[in-house]
This record gives sequence, structure tokens and C-alpha cells, in this order.
Amino acid sequence: MENELIIKPAYSRSELTSYFLKLGTWGFGGPVALVGYMHRDLVENKKWITEEEYKEGLALAQLAPGPLAAQLGIYMGFVHYGLIGATLAGLAFVLPSFVMVVILGIAYKLYSGLPGMQAVFYGVSAAVIGIIAISAYKLTIKSVSTLDFAAIKSNWLLWVFYLVGVVVTVITQREDILLFVGCGLIYMVVKSPPKWIKRPVTAPSIILLGIGFWQYDGKTLQEIGWFFLKAGAFVFGSGLAIVPFLHGGVVQEFGWLNEHEFLDSVAVAMVTPGPVVITVAFIGYLVAGFPGACVAALATFLPCYLFTVVLAPSFKKIAKNTSIKAFVDGITAVVIGSLVGAVIIIATRAIVDIPTALIAIFSMLTLIYLKKIKEPHLILTSAVIGIILKILL
Repeated sequence: MENELIIKPAYSRSELTSYFLKLGTWGFGGPVALVGYMHRDLVENKKWITEEEYKEGLALAQLAPGPLAAQLGIYMGFVHYGLIGATLAGLAFVLPSFVMVVILGIAYKLYSGLPGMQAVFYGVSAAVIGIIAISAYKLTIKSVSTLDFAAIKSNWLLWVFYLVGVVVTVITQREDILLFVGCGLIYMVVKSPPKWIKRPVTAPSIILLGIGFWQYDGKTLQEIGWFFLKAGAFVFGSGLAIVPFLHGGVVQEFGWLNEHEFLDSVAVAMVTPGPVVITVAFIGYLVAGFPGACVAALATFLPCYLFTVVLAPSFKKIAKNTSIKAFVDGITAVVIGSLVGAVIIIATRAIVDIPTALIAIFSMLTLIYLKKIKEPHLILTSAVIGIILKILL
């Protein structure tokens, strides 16, 4: 890595920033699609990044907490332009979707009480349940194991963590960081105990006020900052893996939003480009205006930024550490189980009648059998269905 930093790259910092600004503006499809776009554009087409550098960045993004696509983007910026490149790439990638969700937050606060807006989210909330359910399934078979007997048997402890995550989330209706960390530590000790465990050691404006733009409370901002900082620091994997953690805090613990407002927040993140985790800015805006959006977004993305720029220089050595990998695997299993538990909880509120149940099932079947149909298309279609069912019929 150090030798590569000396070689003059084939692109400038401004070109790198411009690329991520465009990706953040037009990059629909969620984290898997976004990391695919980066490989296609930066490795195959532009040849700015080598295959090896891309794989190292992807591995780091999977091992460290935080949103996968944003972390990979930050790493791509770091490869040839260090800290400045990582900062510019991260800001350019997140900024477009941040602006979009703030604008949508303004519209939501102004018009959410109108019948038309309620009809839109009647269909959208049900579709979101279907989308999250499929995402939870995909994350399960990717990060825990496939559903055949041999795979389940060989990964039985991960499945225990997974089921614990489901049950605890459904019963308590919240997510516990200590549970996540505890499962990670147990799996690390069982699978690949580090050397320090094997031997005894010592413990180591006026117009904007009218739309709630600047309406916030100092104590609430502090609570938002701490909560979303924990969300960014302890949630691994896909952007949707953060949903159960957010649900437990935003709805259950603090009561900032109700169930339908929370589902609407997830839907907004799915119809905007860029990282799905940007839903935190929409939530922050609803709770404490523009300052809340800024604090929520900064607190959520700061841990993944710091993890990336701190670990990137020595990542090749860290990536080979089997204890770290086992720790992450344990956390990931229980987090995905919590995601399934959150889907169950939220579904009991969003699926209120036969039409919403059919919309949720339609969303799941579409994602399974019609690969070309993406989440934003489903959200928009469900919005139209909601308007037809609630207003036109």
C-alpha cells in the first residue's frame, strides 16, 4: 500500500470526487448494486483501481462495522489519495442522498397528514415489509449459512446466535448492543481464541422555522448523536442490517417516531440513490429538523470512516487475523437474527388488512422471480396501488 501511494495515479482527486458525486446521485439498487457499480467503473472500465485493491477494500468493508457501500467508497478514495481522498470520496458519495432525504423530510412534515400522502404510504409501508423480508433472507444465507442440513450443522453456533437474535428482538422489541458484542466474543473464543485469551494477562432563518427546519432541542440532539454513533459503530453488513437497531431506539426506547413513520423513513431511503443507511438523516430531520439530520448522518457515518482510514494502511495483516473474522461472524449472525425479529414486529403494525398483506407478498415474489425489478420500482408501484385503493376506489 505504501509503495502504491508513491506512484502517480491515473486520475485526479477532482475526478475521483466527481465520480462518487455522480454515483451518490444516480446509484440506485442498494449496497450490493453500489459495490458492483464501483467494480465495473473503477476496476473494469476506468482501471483506476486494481482488482487486488478492490478486493482488499471489500474485505475491510465487510469486516468493519457500518454501511458496506460507503466504506468501500471511502477505501477507494484512500487507495491513492490517502486521508484527503477518503474524505472527499465519502462526502461526495453521501451528500446527494442526504440532500434528497432532507427535502423529502420537509415535504413529509408538511403533507403527511393529507389523505393523498397517507394513501401513498399505505401501500409503501406494506411493500417495505416485503423488501426487508427478502433482504433478511439473502443476508441469512450469505452470512450465516445456506439452508441445507450440512451447512446448518457445520455452522450450528451461528444459527443459535441467529435464533437468539430473532427471539430476543421479538420479546423485548428492542436490540441490545451487549448481546451483539457478547455473541461476537463467544464465537471468537470458540472458533479462534486470540493469544491474549490463551495465556493469563493483565486487563487491558424565519422562513425555515415554518417548516421545522431549525426546530430542535439541545438534549434531543445529544441523544440523537449518541444513539446514531452506536448504530454506526456496532452494526455490520448491509445497510438494512441497521433497521432493527434503529427500530429499537427510534420507536421503542425514545419514542421519536411511531411505527408508520419509521416504515416511511425506510421507504424514503429505498427510493433515493446512494447508501440505504441515509434513512438516518430522514429520521433525524423528523425528530429535530436540519440539525437533527446533520447530527444523525455524521454520527452514523463517522465510525465507518474512522475504521476505514485507521485500518486501511495495515489491513492486509488485520484481514488474516482469524480471531477478528470469528468475532465479526458472531456479531453478524445475531444482528441478522435481530433483523428478522424486527421484520416480524414491524409487519404486525404495517400489515393491517388483506390488501397490505397482498402488497407485501407481491413485493417478495417480485424480488424473487423478476430480477430486473428493483426496490425503487416496487416502492413507486406500491404508492400508486395505495392511492388507487384508498382514494380512487
